[in-house]
Amino acid sequence: MSEPRPSDRHDNSDSDDAFAEIVDEETQRDPDLAVIEAGSRTLRTRSGPPQGEEVPARPADPEVDKALRAVEQELAGRWGETKLEPSVARIAALMDVLGDPQRAYPSIHITGTNGKTSTARMIEALLGAFDLRTGRYTSPHVQSITERISLDGSPIAPERFIEAYEDIKPYVEMVDAQQPYRLSFFEVLTGMAYAAFADTPVDVAVVEVGMGGSWDATNVIDGSVAVVTPISLDHTDRLGTTPAEIAGEKAGIIKQGATVVLAQQPVDAAQVMLKKAVEVDATVAREGMEFGVVSREIAVGGQLLTLRGLGGAATEYTEVFLPLYGAHQAHNAAVALAAVEAFFGIGAEQPGSLDADTVRRAFASVISPGRLEVVRSSPTVVLDAAHNPAGARATADGISEAFGFSRLIGVVGTSADKDVKGLLEAFEPIFAEIVVTQNSTPRAMDVDELAALAVEVFGEDRVQVEPRLDDALEAAITLAEEEDEYAGAGVLVTGSVITVGEARLLLGRR
Repeated sequence: MSEPRPSDRHDNSDSDDAFAEIVDEETQRDPDLAVIEAGSRTLRTRSGPPQGEEVPARPADPEVDKALRAVEQELAGRWGETKLEPSVARIAALMDVLGDPQRAYPSIHITGTNGKTSTARMIEALLGAFDLRTGRYTSPHVQSITERISLDGSPIAPERFIEAYEDIKPYVEMVDAQQPYRLSFFEVLTGMAYAAFADTPVDVAVVEVGMGGSWDATNVIDGSVAVVTPISLDHTDRLGTTPAEIAGEKAGIIKQGATVVLAQQPVDAAQVMLKKAVEVDATVAREGMEFGVVSREIAVGGQLLTLRGLGGAATEYTEVFLPLYGAHQAHNAAVALAAVEAFFGIGAEQPGSLDADTVRRAFASVISPGRLEVVRSSPTVVLDAAHNPAGARATADGISEAFGFSRLIGVVGTSADKDVKGLLEAFEPIFAEIVVTQNSTPRAMDVDELAALAVEVFGEDRVQVEPRLDDALEAAITLAEEEDEYAGAGVLVTGSVITVGEARLLLGRR
């Protein structure tokens, strides 16, 4: 396989200058944004760090597998994640009859357009390394529905998933009978997660929104820390057509007196977030101002970072190895670290830092399946779940930086409700050829429609059409191997989390 390329090491003496440049750049973008002083919160630690996880396979026990399939079928009979009636009334009613399990633990709530799941995984790893028992709720899943609910860093066991569903099923049916619309697939899963976290019990929940913020089903928690990853255009039919409009919806997770950790944002989106923070007397920490990435360099298997924390100018975490590729993941790491510092009360009123060795150990353990994930060598096959133009640009930059491919073949299968042409245009500079395909879900864009868009962007000679994903993978691997001069060729499978998950299974990853 093509190894990540080395780069020149950054001397630590350059750190202050580098961070000063970040601060200056952010200040120039929006000099009038106010900084709200940080509050404090502490939590007693109790249990051990999470264990590393892989994406779970189907249960080995046929009876358990049968029972899990039955639950999946019942959930699939409800409204899917793309059919919405914007309201938290149904999930609030379910929480009420369950005894408000979401109030049994503090929460870190994560919204944004891209990077939410990776950031959630990093936050989870950090909290676990500091001996907190964690629950993580993320979506969508890559291969198994059980990935969405994690306890102590590992997906909930199939038996526990089935039990969680059966436990709340009578209450779900009760709420269904009382509401104009039945609870959706996502709402039921959210109820399962919150109940499972209370039953465990967890010390802290790390919760990723499904879509938006204000009316998202997860928004019945009062997160003491609200995290906003970079906002860009996605789900514009539901959230708005500008970053500011989308930010207005996502700002709904910011609660009274919370701490808001903002990744770098478009100026209009940042203004909306800060206005909301002022309205609810929330504390704000902005990437590039109160915290950030001081330096980063490519390393074998990932990257080496120096991160600036919330505890003031002296707070710097050096030699942090992150086993993920791409500048976007370095920024996700900075956001995750700031969120955990804020959770522990580190900020303007409590200078200091977390234990650096523990931080290093936590980041070194992070995995994020389907995010620039290498799943095969000779030729190298990389999976990435980019599904909108901003995510595609980050992926293109990351793969160009980290891998020395002489020729890159794209395998792309997208959902029909995305800005597919924008995604293709982001990948055009790095793909020598593209194989368009279709995943197995009803949401998938028809392969002929995708091919027509691809021909507009790449030209007919660079586009190959393979309706079946297995055939598309075989065709791309053949193209990567076909000539000796292309011995350094690779394959990138992308366009959708679903496409990536199905490719992962076809390529034998469990």
